[in-house]
Amino acid sequence: MNERTEQIIETQGLTKIYGMGEITVRALDGVDIRIKRGEFVAVMGPSGSGKSTLMNILGCLDRPSAGSYLLDGEDVSHLDKMQLAAIRSRQIGFIFQSYNLLARTSAIKNVMLPMLYERIKSAAGEQEERAAAALAAVGLADRMTHQPHELSGGQQQRVAIARALLNDPAILLADEPTGNLDSRSGEEIMALLHDLHGRGRTIMMVTHELDLAEQAQRTIVMRDGRIDIDKRNGAGEGR
Repeated sequence: MNERTEQIIETQGLTKIYGMGEITVRALDGVDIRIKRGEFVAVMGPSGSGKSTLMNILGCLDRPSAGSYLLDGEDVSHLDKMQLAAIRSRQIGFIFQSYNLLARTSAIKNVMLPMLYERIKSAAGEQEERAAAALAAVGLADRMTHQPHELSGGQQQRVAIARALLNDPAILLADEPTGNLDSRSGEEIMALLHDLHGRGRTIMMVTHELDLAEQAQRTIVMRDGRIDIDKRNGAGEGR
């Protein structure tokens, strides 16, 4: 594997400026990041540090003002909204703090949502089969017909993870994935993320909790739109 294909994420001089004229904010100020395929990386930083802006650009939800972003070897820096949406649907799985599940909709139907955006539609039976397999993989084979209000917070997050995995994305972006959970449920979700990482998944996780960040292989700390710290974690290496 060459240097280029080994990097799942590579940015150079990534910059994001909001505002015009004299009233501007440099949310990102020349960020260079390289993340290898299969890494588990935690992203930390205080409010206003640029971590949310960084994750939005890495998740193809926004475009940089300057600099380049290669995702799995493809330069996505200057793609339009429709092109970015297509990249998101097949390359990126999102896991949110608030789960973002549809109420009064079964777990399996929630997991099937990404299929609505597929360019080549699968048969209905195949879609349901894929969604059922994804739920089984996160330990919810017996909860497929349950609606969100019938599931615990930890179970709802597992549905969200199954949905994120459905299209076999190149990378999982997890934004405070345990933020709304009690300690036990949070530990179970972290164990699931470690299991996914152990199977070769690339994971970037935003967290405010140092003990969770230290479970990753690597921690990136943002400050004032720049990378303040980028370090390997001893505890995460052995996982």
